[in-house]
Amino acid sequence: MTTNPPAGSPDKEPATEAQAEQNAVGNADQATTPTATAPKPDEAGERPSLGRAFLDNLWAANTVTVTVLALVLAMVIGAILIIVSDPEVLATYGYITARPADAMNASWSVVSEAYANLFKGAIFDPQAFSDWLNGDAGWQAVLGPISETLTYTAPLAFTGLSVALAFRGGLFNIGAQGQAVIGVILAALAGFLLPLPPVLHLLVALLAGAAGGAIWGFIPGILKARTGAHEVINTIMLNYVAVYLLSWIIVQSWVQNPTRSDAISRAVDSSAQLPRLLGSGLRVHAGILLAVLATWFVAWLLNRSTFGFELRAVGANPDAARTAGISVTRTYVLIMVIAGALAGLGGANMVLGSTADALTPQVAAQIGFDGILVALLGRVKPWGVLLAALLFGALQAGGNRMQSYSGISLELVTVLQALIVIFIAAPALVKAIFQLRAARAARLQTSLAKGW
Repeated sequence: MTTNPPAGSPDKEPATEAQAEQNAVGNADQATTPTATAPKPDEAGERPSLGRAFLDNLWAANTVTVTVLALVLAMVIGAILIIVSDPEVLATYGYITARPADAMNASWSVVSEAYANLFKGAIFDPQAFSDWLNGDAGWQAVLGPISETLTYTAPLAFTGLSVALAFRGGLFNIGAQGQAVIGVILAALAGFLLPLPPVLHLLVALLAGAAGGAIWGFIPGILKARTGAHEVINTIMLNYVAVYLLSWIIVQSWVQNPTRSDAISRAVDSSAQLPRLLGSGLRVHAGILLAVLATWFVAWLLNRSTFGFELRAVGANPDAARTAGISVTRTYVLIMVIAGALAGLGGANMVLGSTADALTPQVAAQIGFDGILVALLGRVKPWGVLLAALLFGALQAGGNRMQSYSGISLELVTVLQALIVIFIAAPALVKAIFQLRAARAARLQTSLAKGW
C-alpha cells in the first residue's frame, strides 16, 4: 500500500529556476498591489453600439445596399443621357465657362422634370390629389398612377417567376416569351370561341393560357431530359415558332375580326375578362391578385415541398442529386412545364386583362424577355421577383407620362432598366465604385442579441 508523500517531501520534484523566479515575481506583485480584477469585455475589445453596427452593415456589400446603389447609379447615368439628348440644354454647355449657372440650371430643370413625371406617372400625382380635395377631379385620378403600375406589373411577375423557377433548377429558360405567346393564343381562343357562363369562362380561359405555356415548356424540357439538347437553343427557336404561329393564326377566317382588314382577332367576350378591381375608370384588374398568389405558390413550392427540395438539389448538382436517388429527367421536365404554365398565365393576362382584348402581332409585347430582367433583379427569389416586377411596372407606367409631358423618349426607360440589371448583375462593380465593405451580418446579429 502506497501513500502520497506529504507536501514538501523530498520525493516532490524541485521547481526549476525559471519557475521559481516567476513564482517570486507573482508573490511580490500580490503583496504590493491590490487584488487584480479580470478585464472588462469593453477593455478587451470594445463592442460597437447597435446603431454603429447598423450603420456599418448599411454601408456593407449586402444585397439590399447593392440593389439600392445600383438604382442610384442607373438614375445618375439616366440623368446624363437626358441632358445629352436635349439640344437646348446641350447648347448651354457651349458657353459653360462664361455662364456656368445656365448649364447647371437647365440640366437640373430637365432632369428634375423628367424624374418628377416618372414619379407622378408611377406612384402619386400631387396635383391630382389636390384637384380631388378641391372637388375638381374624382378619386380615380389619384389612384391612376398606382393602377397603371399594377397593370404592367402583373404579367411581368408571371414571366419573372417562370424564369426564376427554371434558374433555381439549373435551367436557363429563354423561352418565356414564346410560352407567353402560346398562352395568349389559347386564352384568347377560349375567350371568344367557347360560349360559357362568366365565372367558368374566365377559369377556362386562364387554364387554357396556362396549358399553352406548359405545352411550350414541355418541349424543351423533354428534349433536355432525354437527349441533353441545350434548353437555351431550343427555347430561342421555339420563341420564333410561337411568334410566327401567332401571326398566322390571327389572319385565319375563324379568328380574324370580320369587320377589320388588318391583322386583329375577334374580341374576347366580357365573360372571360379579368374583373377590374377599382371600377371601369381604372385599368388594374384581378391579374395582380393572381400574380401575388402565384408568387406565394412558387415560394411554397421551392421552400416547403418535396419537389422543391429535389428541384434545388438538381439545380445545385445534378450528378449528386442523381446519386441520391432523385430523377433528374423527371425534375427537368416538371420544371419546364411549371415554368411554361407561369409564363402562359402571364400571356393570358395580356389579353384577358385590360391591356388588350384581342390578338394582334404585338399583343404579348416583350414580357417574356423582360421577365429575364425581372428574375435577375429579384435574385431569382419569388418575393424578390414580385418586387422587381413592381419596379419595372412603375418604370413602364412612369415612362409613359415622362414621354408625354417631358418629351423624353420611352426608349430611355428601357435604357434605365438595362442599366439597373447591369449593375445588379455585376455587384463587384458597385462595390468598387462605392468602396463597400464586406457584409458583416453576423456582427449585427450578435449586437442585436446582446442588446445596446
